Amino acid sequence: MISGLRHRPCEPFNLRETSEDQLMNLTILGCRSGMPADGQAGSGYLVSLGPDAAPTRLLLDCGPGVATALSRVGTPEMLDAVVITHVHLDHCYDLLPVGKTLLSANLRYPTAGSPPQADVRISRIPLYVPVGSAERFERLAEIFPVVTMPALDRAFELAFDVREYAPGARFAVGGAEIRLELLKHAVPNCGVRVETPEGILVYTGDTGRTAALDDLAAGTDLLLAECTLDEPDSGPHGHLCAEDAAEVAMSAGAGQLVLTHFVSADTSWLEKSRRRAAARFGGPVHIATPFAKFPV
Repeated sequence: MISGLRHRPCEPFNLRETSEDQLMNLTILGCRSGMPADGQAGSGYLVSLGPDAAPTRLLLDCGPGVATALSRVGTPEMLDAVVITHVHLDHCYDLLPVGKTLLSANLRYPTAGSPPQADVRISRIPLYVPVGSAERFERLAEIFPVVTMPALDRAFELAFDVREYAPGARFAVGGAEIRLELLKHAVPNCGVRVETPEGILVYTGDTGRTAALDDLAAGTDLLLAECTLDEPDSGPHGHLCAEDAAEVAMSAGAGQLVLTHFVSADTSWLEKSRRRAAARFGGPVHIATPFAKFPV
C-alpha cells in the first residue's frame, strides 16, 4: 500500500454570492456502456460553469478512453474537480492515466547519478469517490510501478485530493452546488445534481427506475440519462431504457433530455431510442455523441 494517502469527507456546500453569470455547458467525452467501442470512449462528461473567460470545469465519471478524449478539448490541469458516480470500470478506469498525465508534466527524466524522483509538488485536483473506494484506487496505482520515477505510482496521493462521499452528500465546486443521491444499481451509484442560480444539470450515472431519481431530477434544465436497454430492467442490475429515461424527464419537468451510455453506435438503433423517448417526453430529446456540446 502506498503510504500517506489522505482522503477527507466532502465539505458542506455554501453558495457564494457572485455578480457574474454562471453559465453552464455539457460536453460529451464518452457515451458507451461497458468497454470503449467504435472509436467511442466510456462514460465521461465535462461540465463547464461560468463565463468563458474563467470557467469552472467539472468532470463527471472517467471511463476508459476519457483521458484521450479529454486531451482533445484541453488538459487535465484545467479540471477543478472530478466526481465518480460508482466504482465500475467503465466509469472510473481512466482516472489513473489522467493522474499520471498530471504528474508527468512535472517530472524530470531520470539521469545517471540522480535519485529516483518520488515526489511532485502540484495543485491536486479534488476527486470525489464513493465511500470506501479510495483504497481501491490506491491499489490500482500500484499495479504498474515505474521504479525509475516512483512519483508516477502515487497518482491518487500527489495528483488528486481524494475525498470520499456518502449518499446525500452536498458540496461546492466553483459557484455550483453538487448533490449526490443513491440510486439503483448493482453497486452503489449516486446520481449527480449540479445546480447554480442560472441552471441545473442532473446526471444519472447507472441506475434502474427509482423514486430517488425522480426527486433528484426535479426541476432540472437538462437531464443526462443513461439509456442502456431496449426494455425496462426487471432484474437486479439496474439500467434504464428510452421510455424509462423519458418518464423521469417528464416527472421532473426537465427542460431537455440527453440520452447516453449506449451499447451500440448504430445510427438506426440510436434514432429508434430517441424516438421512443420523444414519444413520452414532450421536450427536446438528444443523443449523446462524442464531443457534442449542450448548453444548460
